[in-house]
Amino acid sequence: MLDFKNISVHYGHQDVLTDVTFRVNKGERVGVVGPNGSGKSTIFRIVLGEISTDHGELIIEGSPTIGSTRQHPEPEFPEETLLQYAVRGVPGFCDLEAKMKALEARMDAGEDVFKEYGEVQTAFEHMGGYDLETRVKVALGGLGFAVEEFDKPFNAFSGGWRMRAELSRVLASSPDLLLLDEPSNYLDLPAVDWLQKYLKQYQGTLMLISHDRYLLRTLTDIIVEVDAETATRYEGNLDWYLKEREVRYQHLKAAKENQDHHREQLQRFVDRFRAQATKAAQAQSRQKLIDKIDEARIVLPKRYTTSGRLRLAEPPSSGIEMFRCESLFFSYDGVKNVLHDVSFNITRGDKVALIGYNGLGKTTLMRIIAGTRQPTGGKAVLGHNVVPGYLSQEFAETIPPDVTVYRNAKNAIPPGMNEKNFRNQLGAFGFDENDVEKPAGVLSGGEKIRLAFLRLFLQAPNFLLLDEPTTHLDLDGRQLLKDALQKYKGTILLVSHDIDFVRDVATSVLEITREGVRSFPGGYDYYCEKQRIDDRGQRIEEKGQRTEKNLSTINYQLSTDKKELRQQRAAERAKYAPRLRELKQRMETAERKIDELQKNLDVASEELFNPKPTTNFEELNRTVRTLQFEIDRYTADWEEAATELEAIESENAARSG
Repeated sequence: MLDFKNISVHYGHQDVLTDVTFRVNKGERVGVVGPNGSGKSTIFRIVLGEISTDHGELIIEGSPTIGSTRQHPEPEFPEETLLQYAVRGVPGFCDLEAKMKALEARMDAGEDVFKEYGEVQTAFEHMGGYDLETRVKVALGGLGFAVEEFDKPFNAFSGGWRMRAELSRVLASSPDLLLLDEPSNYLDLPAVDWLQKYLKQYQGTLMLISHDRYLLRTLTDIIVEVDAETATRYEGNLDWYLKEREVRYQHLKAAKENQDHHREQLQRFVDRFRAQATKAAQAQSRQKLIDKIDEARIVLPKRYTTSGRLRLAEPPSSGIEMFRCESLFFSYDGVKNVLHDVSFNITRGDKVALIGYNGLGKTTLMRIIAGTRQPTGGKAVLGHNVVPGYLSQEFAETIPPDVTVYRNAKNAIPPGMNEKNFRNQLGAFGFDENDVEKPAGVLSGGEKIRLAFLRLFLQAPNFLLLDEPTTHLDLDGRQLLKDALQKYKGTILLVSHDIDFVRDVATSVLEITREGVRSFPGGYDYYCEKQRIDDRGQRIEEKGQRTEKNLSTINYQLSTDKKELRQQRAAERAKYAPRLRELKQRMETAERKIDELQKNLDVASEELFNPKPTTNFEELNRTVRTLQFEIDRYTADWEEAATELEAIESENAARSG
């Protein structure tokens, strides 16, 4: 499907990609990995036609439809709702829908445009137009939007939620080729989990840029590594790639050592005999060999040249209870509570993952524990000798880019620390004499997280509060941080959208919902298992699968019914317009009732797919069955009308025969 041939891209004097050659075949699921700034997004921009190459070409076979998210989504008109925005994302949908309505109006007026209408309707059906709204609602709900938000103006949502809406419209369009660039960066953990399940069912070709090992491991079976100005295709999944790249690196490292040694020998000869007349020709010949070596210089991948270590110090002693809150409330405006009647406690040595949809107060709760916010009601108490260390989502922006590593760290040291201890701390976080004078702005994501943790640990905390610490990290940076936190003997409360990171670090889970906070004493897998089991020990998942199957059948039947109804209308309008009008009112009434019932069914479905702690599944399933019965009843009503129309057609055909 995509054939990259000797592609080179330069930004000014910087070489981003050089002679990149690889292929993506139809139906493949490709993970695109590599350090930040290595050129991964540049590859996507080439596919989308947003930038041109300086050399080489990209061949796109078969004219596939391509879906990708825009970085700054805007509505097409000011009053556009969230649902309208998402639906309009499918290319050609609005044009075909408008054309169908125009043709229906002409048929109502007695014009014979049945053939043209059939062609447009076939194209509309081919793009999935009849069930598009259902697909959009499923995507919006799965990404965290409440049903009541579907009709809110798109402009009312913040940037992160707009990106979710952008993602939902791309998913609902079901393109042939799907390009996703770090989709989990603006999602919370429940939405990432839903996205993984959705993409697992996607049938097209997928290219996924991500540092999230969970998504890469479960969704891709081919890895393309972008690093050192080139792209390397690995014919296997993430685990195979991680092993194979080490083997390839050792071969590459040995080849580079041989190349460097050979160059040094040549250079010594040139330096020694350049000025001697009897050896000048030989020196010049060797200089040409040096020039050739420099042109084909082996470059080690960036991730190896910027690797480091992250060793977290022993935490200072504290009491057993690290934090306790009782009936905690918080409001920014004094009217709406972000946190409502929250009570829980954290004890020494706990490593807790705080899980919940964005907007429910996770960051606010972190700030209250850190002391940068005060609750508007209830109690929030730190334990004896507890020193919180807060790393916010914006940690990278809090490090001045034009200030050196040394000075950034020096500004954070507490009174009384001598230079020797300070230098030891620099070394403990992987910064040697060659690193300390670097401006912070040139650091990689992994180096920035090490600098941020260095500044944090200079204050000797024993309670780490980490709000999305992996956002700016590549695969190796995340592994570095994960290993350090697993060995850390202090207490941790973390928020992260990286499921593998949470699974490997957290020993317990604190779930924050609209109804309150629930505590799970086991890790992430234990939390997921408890989520699948209701209070009576029955598996919600199994019931949900049966209900989902029923709902899918009903939705498919409704989509099919509406399509057949339109086809029947078109034929009857064209041939027997006067008789058709007599039945119009009856069919419209049935359709209106079906639409009303379907909306209620969507609401019930939303709660089944995203149950609340208070969900009564017995009552909810009873409601679903009632709605399905009513939909069947009104569907039978318009089927009866359709049967009558068929009888009219047969009668007139017999008469004309």
